[in-house]
Amino acid sequence: MKFLDLAKVYIRSGGGGAGCVSFRREKFVEFGGPDGGDGGNGGSVWAQAVEGLNTLIDFRYQQHFFAKNGQPGMGSQRTGKSGEDIILKVPVGTEIIDEDEETVIADLVTVGQRVLLAKGGNGGFGNLYFKSATNRAPGRANPGQEGVERTVWLRLKLIADAGLVGLPNAGKSTFLAAVSNARPKIADYPFTTLIPNLGVVGVDGREFVMADIPGLIEGASEGRGLGTQFLAHVERCKVLLHLVDGTSSTITKDYRTIVHELEAYSDLLGDKPRILALNKCDALDQKTITTRRKALEKASGGKVHVISGAAGMGLQDVLRALYAEIQGAEPEKEAGPWQP
Repeated sequence: MKFLDLAKVYIRSGGGGAGCVSFRREKFVEFGGPDGGDGGNGGSVWAQAVEGLNTLIDFRYQQHFFAKNGQPGMGSQRTGKSGEDIILKVPVGTEIIDEDEETVIADLVTVGQRVLLAKGGNGGFGNLYFKSATNRAPGRANPGQEGVERTVWLRLKLIADAGLVGLPNAGKSTFLAAVSNARPKIADYPFTTLIPNLGVVGVDGREFVMADIPGLIEGASEGRGLGTQFLAHVERCKVLLHLVDGTSSTITKDYRTIVHELEAYSDLLGDKPRILALNKCDALDQKTITTRRKALEKASGGKVHVISGAAGMGLQDVLRALYAEIQGAEPEKEAGPWQP
């Protein structure tokens, strides 16, 4: 299934049916009178978050959603049939944005949550409605109310507890595959990951969801590379795991590049809690690990975890730190020194 996180749709609610002008004429009935029924209401357009979806790909092939109009009223006091509603089924985490691409109409973050996008028009009154003591035979009826036509954007932000960020080829997909059942594409070249991946991570009998997005590069906040297209998917995360390639000769520059791009993208991402980890340390000797860890600690001003996603080293300590941050508590176990 292809991944799509942004779609433009055109919607229109149904118009209400017109009221009927009718008079009762029956044999042997001395007094007739008005009996025109009301028109039916037009169908409305709703958006609803449902389970089992993680992409907006369906809205690439169908972009127009027009609800049916209500039927007009009829004689013998018969009301016209109302038009059926249309429900746009979207993944949990979908934002509904107005045509200006700025105004957020709704944010559907729970299963079953729904929002009215376009209300159907009311049906018109038939002439029976206008009958009164002074107007015994009204000859008029109301037309139905017109429907609403608008254009909206659907933007999906995956819901995850923790998010993976880093430069291309920092080992994010390898890390996700090592700690979860997710099977992202892994290769020895940059930009292997082209779409976000989700995985359920287990630690100490507890679980949380982790998201892996394509790698960021310098200038990503200005539109370079792929990662900036998917940074919205980690906006909902409670904590970010920043992976730095330990085999790089410019680890401090690599670290500052990602931090700068996160802060330039939005204040929300810049202020989000981050856990820093030096990855691929199975390919380094102990002296190099110590030197590069100290350099990274000096640049970040905080603790640096030493891990290897490929070798499975130091992963549990990082996961415990992530879970503790998600729960808003200190880690239950202090991470000890890692030995290759």
